[in-house]
Amino acid sequence: MDVSPLVWTLTIVFILGLLAFDFFFHVRKAHVPSLKEAAIWSSIYVGLAIVFGFGILFFGGPGPGSEYFAGYITEKALSVDNLFVFLIIMASFRVPREDQQKVLLFGIVFALIARTGFIFLGAALINSFAWIFYFFGLILLLTAGNMLKPKKDEGDEADNFIIRLATKFLPTSEHYDGDKLFTTENGKRVLTPMLLVMVAIGGTDILFALDSIPAIFGLTTDVFIVFTATAFSLLGLRQLYFLIDGLLDRLVYLSYGLAAILGFIGVKLVLHALHENNVPFINNGNPVPVVEISTGLSLSVILGVLIVTVIASVISPKGKAHAAISGARRHATAYLDLEYTADQAERNRVFAMLVEEEDAIRKLQPKYRQWVRNEAQLMALLRRAHEEHDASLTR
Repeated sequence: MDVSPLVWTLTIVFILGLLAFDFFFHVRKAHVPSLKEAAIWSSIYVGLAIVFGFGILFFGGPGPGSEYFAGYITEKALSVDNLFVFLIIMASFRVPREDQQKVLLFGIVFALIARTGFIFLGAALINSFAWIFYFFGLILLLTAGNMLKPKKDEGDEADNFIIRLATKFLPTSEHYDGDKLFTTENGKRVLTPMLLVMVAIGGTDILFALDSIPAIFGLTTDVFIVFTATAFSLLGLRQLYFLIDGLLDRLVYLSYGLAAILGFIGVKLVLHALHENNVPFINNGNPVPVVEISTGLSLSVILGVLIVTVIASVISPKGKAHAAISGARRHATAYLDLEYTADQAERNRVFAMLVEEEDAIRKLQPKYRQWVRNEAQLMALLRRAHEEHDASLTR
């Protein structure tokens, strides 16, 4: 696509305006978004992305339009997978529910900055070195393989080198002071956990960019399409987090679906690299006659894999069991953590979710219920949550 500087400028201003609007009208005042609020604004951001895509389709033609939608859907799916890690990081740092919006918005802004840098770097590499497609393809194939490995223990996600270094050598508070990054304890200025969690989120955003940028370059090399599809996939991610909070644990097969998509795009990149080959030790530096995968086929495969993955996760007994057990553990922990939220309505919502998940556990097949019975720590956690709730009713 031939995009004028004016269109570039207007697009960037529009995206920055949406981020500013999100901050001043939703995030600036700490609160827990209702399900209705999250649903409405998630729909608005997805709608804006679709309208923008139709604009590309109208002005650029079916080719760029298909590339945009393929890139947007892929990046959105990867962003949802990133929410799992954000959830684990915020749980390990015990971020108060009211302040999670600000952490998420920071993560979105940092991700947009990091990915924009990688986009222009990737474009420069592609223009200078044709063999970079081999490298991008290899990255995606390795990433796909890593997604199929068993997940690490959740408690290790936020325990990275930067955080350990900061807590060891810098004065750090153990408690939050609202959404402040610094506070005063015993007359000394110290870091709050809010700053540390933002560092952890920012660090993981850089790692996510290493996966997502090669993935979208495998679908299109148009920098404007890459940038806008990436930006719109990140916008609205904060609202989506609160909308699908209870469903995140349910998507047990999402990593397999994403592994299939990244593997597919990795193969597509390698085939494209062979088709454009100029590496001396491959076919004497001449292009290799191979089949190239069209954007239309790519879009169909991406949509098909995501639909199958989501449906399989939602209807499978394993998905229901995993969702109920993980949710019960998470909500019991949140209810017992008095610093989690000062909003009594939110505490009541958390306990209600816990009761629903315990009811779902009782309805599971015997082999899945046995998972819970074998976890003495989880059973003790659930008992303590009920004892705390009973005690709160008598106060």
